[in-house]
Amino acid sequence: MSKRPSGKSILANFSSFSEPDADAGEPPSSEGAKSPVQAQPLPRVGAGVIGATQRSLSELREERDRLQALVDAGGGAELDPKLIDPSPFPDRLPDDSDVEFEALKKLISEEGQKVPIQVRRHPTTEGRYQVIYGHRRWRAAIDLGISVKATVVALSDSELVVAQGIENAARQDLSWIERALFAWRMDEAGIKPRDIRAALSIDDPELARLRTVSRALPLDVIEAIGRAPKVGRPRWLALATAVSADSSALGRLRRTLSADKVLGLPSDERFRQALDAVKAPTQRSQSEIELRSPNGKAVGRAIFSGADVKLSVGGEHAAAFNAFIEAELPALMDRFFSQEERA
Repeated sequence: MSKRPSGKSILANFSSFSEPDADAGEPPSSEGAKSPVQAQPLPRVGAGVIGATQRSLSELREERDRLQALVDAGGGAELDPKLIDPSPFPDRLPDDSDVEFEALKKLISEEGQKVPIQVRRHPTTEGRYQVIYGHRRWRAAIDLGISVKATVVALSDSELVVAQGIENAARQDLSWIERALFAWRMDEAGIKPRDIRAALSIDDPELARLRTVSRALPLDVIEAIGRAPKVGRPRWLALATAVSADSSALGRLRRTLSADKVLGLPSDERFRQALDAVKAPTQRSQSEIELRSPNGKAVGRAIFSGADVKLSVGGEHAAAFNAFIEAELPALMDRFFSQEERA
């Protein structure tokens, strides 16, 4: 079975499957002009394969239509927002600025909530609900101290993530890393790959790329970088590849992201700083420094080559120099790591 085109939703592809035209199988009339090239007959496909494919497509169409109807549903109850919990599958990272949220809150305060959020009854706690979509409207209602208009539907976890994904696809405002985190959380909860693909409107190769990044980069690192809305797949993959290839890269990355001067930057700039931090350092060619006594006499050499440093002092100063270095090294290492922490 051939793969779907990269980047197209499994849901978006439903419309491309239609019944064949009635005349499509009719051979050309013997009275018409002959084609200069004889068409080759297509290979026959077993009826069982066709039947299975049609059944699979039919099931997917039904699931898509049913969940879309739930997403489009309006009206419903007015609930106390304090009785509502967020979705068990978060798909958002904090925004760099609260300007848009404050504007939404002001609009709801002045004109009321026009569009209901969608919730389901909490699967384990009586009297509580979980948001399917509409998290910002729910947060605004909490801040404003008002009830929230909500449509209450009955959805399983798999149905919830597909419905949540349909709503996000309509807005198309999840950043690439937010999609990767959404996929990771669904994986962790045991959601089937088919439902993950449907929720995110992606194909198998894109799901593999999302998994590559979310598995290579720890959650604390992703959250420290943030949404990075202008950073797409290629640069996130480059960051994940660099971290996977260098065991010391993750330490440099965390030190960079914890610096005060980086914490105050927008998330796109934090990503740039993170990527610079994990790039392999340029290997310098070997260099040597001749060590001399105060009177100018050569007593040894310091050789620097890549990650290696070699010191050698010979003659009458060798034993004393060795003892000096041994005594001074602990303090020297303390100074080094203190400087690293401030960088």
